[in-house]
Amino acid sequence: MNYLKIAILFLVAYLLNLAAPSILERMAALGGTETAIANSLWCLGLFLVFGWACSKFAEGTVFPSFTLQLLIGIVLHDALAPIATQIMLAVVVCTALAAIILKGGGDEVDRRDFVKIAFPTIMIALVGYLITFFIMFPILLALGLDGKTAALLAAIIGSTDPAALIPTLKAIVFKDEYKRLSNIAVAESAINDAVGAIFTAATAGMILAGSSLDSMSGLFSGLFSAENMMHLGGQFLFGAIAGVIGWVAMYGYEIYKSRDNARDVGETAYDFAMVLAIPLVTFLLAQMIHGNGFLAAFLAGLLANYNHGKEYFHKTLHTMEIKIESLAKPIIFMMVGPFVSLGNLWDTAMLGLLVSLAFILIARPVAVLLSMLPTNLSIKDKLFLSVVRETGVIPVVLAVITVAQFPEMTQLMPLTAWVVIWTLTLLPAITPWWSRKLGIVK
Repeated sequence: MNYLKIAILFLVAYLLNLAAPSILERMAALGGTETAIANSLWCLGLFLVFGWACSKFAEGTVFPSFTLQLLIGIVLHDALAPIATQIMLAVVVCTALAAIILKGGGDEVDRRDFVKIAFPTIMIALVGYLITFFIMFPILLALGLDGKTAALLAAIIGSTDPAALIPTLKAIVFKDEYKRLSNIAVAESAINDAVGAIFTAATAGMILAGSSLDSMSGLFSGLFSAENMMHLGGQFLFGAIAGVIGWVAMYGYEIYKSRDNARDVGETAYDFAMVLAIPLVTFLLAQMIHGNGFLAAFLAGLLANYNHGKEYFHKTLHTMEIKIESLAKPIIFMMVGPFVSLGNLWDTAMLGLLVSLAFILIARPVAVLLSMLPTNLSIKDKLFLSVVRETGVIPVVLAVITVAQFPEMTQLMPLTAWVVIWTLTLLPAITPWWSRKLGIVK
């Protein structure tokens, strides 16, 4: 029944998109501020209504809600046209929501458990990312992409995302010796997202500086130049410093709340505002000192570890998780729509499939096996992690930011969309089967 509802939802979106130009024309006739308000409320309404419908109708189907939201956004391409003309607004919204999501990623991983898996997690998140990047770049060149687009796409899709994976992992009961795999998969994503943001910015910087990226040698010389390495080091160092400062702020707020709890004040409506504000201010601080804001937001969340600490924070965090699932992620995934039409998606369908297959079948397994050589993970651990690999929220955010810088790279956003669609749909679906095949579940 839900599949019929999904079909009807896409039909409604398609018909609304056909009517959108005349509706937007009437809004434009309002003039000035009234047009801006009308356009904003129109787009927000589409995000909320269709985002909710996708989440609701995806239940009980093989499709993750995020895949449906991305596709619905593309079907609503013309309806969401006001966002395409205000691309910097899209960048700001996506960046702010991503910072909040990454702080939540830090909350998700128990700090004490992270210490136990820190080495393999950092190896797969950092070394594994670099291996993925340098494998995908020549493959993308061989598939006909120009050097600049290939380098940026390789950087963008190197970030992982457990958006659809976390619910899947929670439903799997691992044997005791394999329980750490779930934490590694989630923690890899959070660290890897920050690494992806840093390397995407570095690649964009090389393009703006006029570096030649038409070959592996040109990419190597540009990426590992002394100037670029200093820039990368500064992004990591100052991002980490900002993250620690953000943690100090969160720790101070925890002390303040503990006093309220001792007086039986309990949670208030203001708690959510503070939990929301701190990662945003942490991100801002990182930018001001030339660090990476995504890394700072994740680190602040990991060190504070509200989700695994004081119980009086749990209700606030649960509320925040619900708002992220119902608001932040649907908005980010549907934000692809203003920049990719159904025609763009169809024209890049075969290329998108080839890129996705190369990513899933070649880049990910090689990256896991090579980056995990110095660790004590078993072959079953590595084979599991080779399949647990999806692309989602942060790559979409990075693609939106990059398209704002390089609007002439018309293939960048649709190919990112295809990798997100294929990895979000296929990999969570086969993870339970692969776990049973490896014999790592009870």
